[in-house]
Amino acid sequence: MTIMPTAKLTKRAIDAAGPASQRYVVWDAELKGFGCRVEPTGIKTFIVRYRAGAGGRGAAKRFLTVGRYGPLTPDEARRKARELLGAAARGEDPAGARAKHRSAASVADLARAFLVEHVETKRKPTTVTLYRHVLDGYLVPEVGSRKANEITRADLARLHHKLRGKPFLANRVLAVAGSMFSWGSQHGHLPEGFNPTTRIEKYREDRRERFLSIEELEALGAAIHKAETTGIIWEPDAGKPTSKHAPKKPENRRIVLGPFAAAAIRLLLLTGARLREILHLRWEHVDLERGFLLLPDSKTGRKAIVLNAPALAVIESLPRLGPYVVPGDNPERHRADLKRPWELVAKRAGLSGVRLHDLRHTHAAFGAGSGLGLPIIGKLLGHAQPATTARYAHLDNDPLRRASERIGASIAAALQGRPAQDVLPLNTGRKSS
Repeated sequence: MTIMPTAKLTKRAIDAAGPASQRYVVWDAELKGFGCRVEPTGIKTFIVRYRAGAGGRGAAKRFLTVGRYGPLTPDEARRKARELLGAAARGEDPAGARAKHRSAASVADLARAFLVEHVETKRKPTTVTLYRHVLDGYLVPEVGSRKANEITRADLARLHHKLRGKPFLANRVLAVAGSMFSWGSQHGHLPEGFNPTTRIEKYREDRRERFLSIEELEALGAAIHKAETTGIIWEPDAGKPTSKHAPKKPENRRIVLGPFAAAAIRLLLLTGARLREILHLRWEHVDLERGFLLLPDSKTGRKAIVLNAPALAVIESLPRLGPYVVPGDNPERHRADLKRPWELVAKRAGLSGVRLHDLRHTHAAFGAGSGLGLPIIGKLLGHAQPATTARYAHLDNDPLRRASERIGASIAAALQGRPAQDVLPLNTGRKSS
């Protein structure tokens, strides 16, 4: 690098510095280490030069760009250069800090590492799917290009607020982000203890618990039977773009439900199992002789699901096409989901707002209403914590309910002028004459 004589770097001096065959630097006469580099193309850039560390002739020289002349005036460049040179005089290394910042992982980089190194190797497939959906669908599009160590609590609070219409999703995004930042901090990708999700208050989530009545179960049973025998005519949704391509003749829109999809829906209701526990069920885990599904792995670990007589009959009716009880189009793979079959039969049965998971709730609700007791129901459903089963407490035929029934019967008898022993339910459906 050719060194030109020093001169005070003013606009006139810089404009007078014309291009040469090689780049050169005009150094400022007042601020040592501050200069303007002139390229053969005529581009002029402000730079600083300093010695890193404790300084001295033994220390390495560092060159750092301050900014390009034009967008940056000489006075503005001088102020920035003074700050950088002052930091170097205090033993700092501005060039090293800038390089470290440029090499810092972005949120997208951290998310990829988190998924590959942690989630995919240590979490269940359903958890991997959830984390990938949250990171790729919400966090990365929002702040993925930014440096992970620069994300603030305000950034994540804004994203959380954007999703306020879906409180469950908003809280899951916050939880997954918190797990990712915590992992990054523990594994050296981020400063120790760095987690911008802390102290962001989560939204209240109202539990969605829907139990099917006897009448609804009868309608569902009739819909499944019709779907697997004569079929159900699919009615296109006029609000969807694909509806205009639907066949015009109703008979051409008739859908017949396959035996495996129908069996899966029945098993969800009869066993109270989770969706993936049925869809991923392998024949090797079915003990027909003792009446159990012996799952080596579930949401709560190893688990045995009792097969009652109707559930056994459903399984025994299925042909064995491959390793899975509910195979997909490829017999060697399990069915991916039951979304379309469920939508078909639920609509036919008139079940509005009922999810597949509500079949599990219905199974538990029938047990609670029959007085089986919450501990027994918890064991049947495979709940790891008693608090999970407690949501069905209001349906349990426990001593409090029996006491209330006795008191209510006595009061009803008195109101109707009968002896307390001769108790009948109070008829609230008729008006007294």
